[in-house]
Amino acid sequence: SVDDAVNMGLHYILQHLDKPETYARILFVDFSSAFNTIIPDILQNKLSQLSVPTSICQWITSFLTDRQQLVRLGKLTSGTCTISTGAPQGCVLSPLLFSLYTNDCTSKDPSVKLLKFADDTTVIGLIRDGDESAYRQEVEQLSL
Repeated sequence: SVDDAVNMGLHYILQHLDKPETYARILFVDFSSAFNTIIPDILQNKLSQLSVPTSICQWITSFLTDRQQLVRLGKLTSGTCTISTGAPQGCVLSPLLFSLYTNDCTSKDPSVKLLKFADDTTVIGLIRDGDESAYRQEVEQLSL
């Protein structure tokens, strides 16, 4: 939950700040239209790597592909189009699927913590002796 992520972040920071010559940098990231970026075949491969049963992987892929979409504005309705990427906005599964989709996005340095909840990510740099290089590299990687 969000509360768990906040508590974990505070724990990392407060524990780190007990040491001399330390400070923390925090970056809050909200990926816009994040759920729309899910590619079902890639998600299926990632779920398989996480030992999710094949039948569930196939069901999720089927759920995310060939969905019909239209736009309704007042009395006007657009034609339908078929979409095969992304997870539906407002679907209770979408935050979980995005979290699993980005599960392999982890920090390469123990002084940088990535806390993720659905499409929100917090990057915490635990800085010692003014060396922010690991934190800055991690932030740069997120922007790619």
